[in-house]
Amino acid sequence: MTEVRLEGGDAPALVLTGTGARPRSVQLVGARARTDGQLTGRGKTWRAVVPLRAARWGGPLLPLPTGDYTLVLDGADVPAASIPLTMLGALRVGVEAGTVSVGAPLDPAYESWEGQAALERRYVTRPKATLENAVFFESFYGRNVSDNPLAIDRELVRHAPHVTRYWSVVDLSISIPDGAVAVVEGSPEWWRARGAARLLVVNDWLRRRFERRGGQRVLQTWHGTPLKRLALHRGLAPRRMAAALRESARWNVLLAQNPYGAKALRGAYGFRRRPIWVEGYPRNDVLVTGDGRATRKLLGIGADERVLLYAPTWRDDREEIVDFLDAEELARQTGAVVLVRGHSRTLLPGQDAAGSRVIDVTGFPDAAEVMTTADALVTDYSSVMFDFTVTGRPIFFFTPDMEHYRGRLRDFYFDLEAHAPGPLVRTQDELIAAIRGYDAAEWAERYARWREAFNARDDGHAAERVVARILDQGFVER
Repeated sequence: MTEVRLEGGDAPALVLTGTGARPRSVQLVGARARTDGQLTGRGKTWRAVVPLRAARWGGPLLPLPTGDYTLVLDGADVPAASIPLTMLGALRVGVEAGTVSVGAPLDPAYESWEGQAALERRYVTRPKATLENAVFFESFYGRNVSDNPLAIDRELVRHAPHVTRYWSVVDLSISIPDGAVAVVEGSPEWWRARGAARLLVVNDWLRRRFERRGGQRVLQTWHGTPLKRLALHRGLAPRRMAAALRESARWNVLLAQNPYGAKALRGAYGFRRRPIWVEGYPRNDVLVTGDGRATRKLLGIGADERVLLYAPTWRDDREEIVDFLDAEELARQTGAVVLVRGHSRTLLPGQDAAGSRVIDVTGFPDAAEVMTTADALVTDYSSVMFDFTVTGRPIFFFTPDMEHYRGRLRDFYFDLEAHAPGPLVRTQDELIAAIRGYDAAEWAERYARWREAFNARDDGHAAERVVARILDQGFVER
């Protein structure tokens, strides 16, 4: 017989006690995280303490990411225990048979539609008050701390260390920068910070209700130069077009990587008579200044090993990462370590890719840091193509669904086949052949034209320029 209980305190855990044969191991296994239990006892009884925290990618011990975890006992039956969702410090945990559900530490009173509606009404009708000298940061809807907002945060600390920095996160498994304050999406603190900060720095839609107060500013950094058509350029239904225009009306300033991106984004969101800062992308500064050694060490990759990064975009007709490429076979055929990086929209659904010499880095906080480790990139229609070429390293376009994607899902702003700065292939065999036979001289002219068009301002100083504008224009005070 095995009993299950939850243990709180500084080290929250799932605790199992049993009689009879002790299992050889006890684990909690989730899509993108797992923890191992510590087993004690060899007589009539045994005990397993399974931590509900994990240290990922060399970071601190933090609560497990939100999601369902399977309780796995090697050599013993899984107990049929049932524990209702219980607040346990920085997370909520429930147990039903062999499934352990982990949720963000959101008070159940606010989790319902009615609870969020009440917080929204409080937010909209709040009395006028002095805004905080603070910045509210959000990256990819709070799924991670990364991208242009993170690079701006790092630079802002250097020049205005007394500015309060709030980071919107979906749960407390997400590591935030030193000195910043985490606010869990949907919590009263999240609504308050969103309404009190003088500046909001975001890289996607604000979603939810947003009412800009007098003196409040929104810097929309966006999250990539677009190849695929966006918003108004997609021929959307009138209701969705109206939503896109309402969203862009919330932004005071839009950041673009290059003039082409500025033109595409301005048209796609009807962003008229408001400034676009064409300063390069702050997230790409590390591609100029970094060498990838620290990140390679975190990932367990040797300094002399060849690394291929596979980073496809998401698809409108599926939730999980595409399955066109056999990453393990690619590693075997090329002798490289293959990193698999799914789009932020595939982070929550799906699970990590696995295989010999394959490392799934979809959950790694910052894509740019991953790119510093790569000797070459394999992508499809992702905006990562416009970032990786900052490095000058080879890029390969693996596009087995080109006709379907371009014809049924998204159209392109330009002909990728005519301008791609690297081989464009349709099958894995063609991809392997292209990697083996790659000749940089053959692509040098195209690559140079591409970098001139898209990377002219990616010089390692984009964050400096953006933060200088923020301070010069009084968005926050030093």
